Amino acid sequence: MSAKSDSHTTTDHKKIEQWVEARDGKPSVVESTGKNGGGLLRINFPGYTEDNLNEISWYEFFKIFDDNDLQFLYQEGTKDGGESRFFKFVNKD
Repeated sequence: MSAKSDSHTTTDHKKIEQWVEARDGKPSVVESTGKNGGGLLRINFPGYTEDNLNEISWYEFFKIFDDNDLQFLYQEGTKDGGESRFFKFVNKD
């Protein structure tokens, strides 16, 4: 059995959306990185806002995610039992 602080990876859109929204995050891209509808993906969390993020729809987010063959690496909780916001986008290979 894995601990809540263990990292997991997924490509499941519903699981990613639920994880992000449970933490009040919004799908976003970094300004001026979008080319033909793409861009560097980010999750914008309250209190951790970057000035150069543009909020996008989940549809746009997952199009970029899938087009770039990414996985979502994340933690459910911290070692002390708190809710984790740790994530990153990683290549499938």
